[in-house]
Amino acid sequence: MASLLEQAIGALNGAVGDYLARTGNGLATEMCLVRDNRPVGLDHASLRDTGPRVAVLVHGLMCSEDVWAFDDGGDYGAMLQRDLGVHPLYVRYNSGLSIPENGALLSRLLERTLAALPIQQIILIGYSMGGLVVRSACHDAKLGERAWLGRVERAVYVGTPHLGAPLERAGRVLSRLLGRVDDPAARLAATLAELRSDGIKDLGDADLRHEDRARRAPTFALRDPRHPVPLLEDFPHFLIAGSRFDDRLTRTLFGDLVVTLPSATDGRWRHDAARPIEGVAFVDRVHHVALAHDARVYEHLLGFCGGAP
Repeated sequence: MASLLEQAIGALNGAVGDYLARTGNGLATEMCLVRDNRPVGLDHASLRDTGPRVAVLVHGLMCSEDVWAFDDGGDYGAMLQRDLGVHPLYVRYNSGLSIPENGALLSRLLERTLAALPIQQIILIGYSMGGLVVRSACHDAKLGERAWLGRVERAVYVGTPHLGAPLERAGRVLSRLLGRVDDPAARLAATLAELRSDGIKDLGDADLRHEDRARRAPTFALRDPRHPVPLLEDFPHFLIAGSRFDDRLTRTLFGDLVVTLPSATDGRWRHDAARPIEGVAFVDRVHHVALAHDARVYEHLLGFCGGAP
């Protein structure tokens, strides 16, 4: 598992990582592949045991690849390698950067990885914000005609806010209201609230492109419920949503306490959703962070990756 220092750096990058990057601060995380909690080079020697079928795991906001770890030391990547022979590639990145920036960086990283290794099939696995970074990377690759996109066989999104995060939209409304109060303390609170990173702000409307970010409005309503960047039809997509609650109404409204059920399922409520969504799975009595290391989630993930359903 990652050290407490590495976990703290991941949280710091999520909070103010865009500022760290702009100012050239050495604490800013560079996007890379990691193995045993250390960055590895994109060469055959560093990744010599990587097979032709890989799973690329992208973590979420304010964390690192350590979020995938179970208490016993295993993780989804290692379990997929054990059960399906899929070789895991863990991505570490600065989650405070805007989602479009990280999407472009991931696209370039995968292109370089494909050039260095004999990869034939790619499974994309994104947790929380990581799922939006995956979608943004696919959009970048589609526009840039990058070769790696043609190797993607499927994508799985775990607790991803496809329709944005209501908590962030509520925060930006509160920040705007505080800024209008004729009181120094309120204005200071509004100023501090606005210091949150570009990555956090992008979660409000699930902004995947820079042009989406430019149209951001200080309202609670989702700017575009249909999402301006649809899921690519080049490969199937699978969604895993969680909820802390059992009854339908409560889990619909509050989901896993961070991502609502409609957002995690991209508005699809039934298992017969039209392509490109091939499957939707629900896990009850689980909070958002635990979705990245839950045995029930793994059973769905295994089935969606080609194992036993």
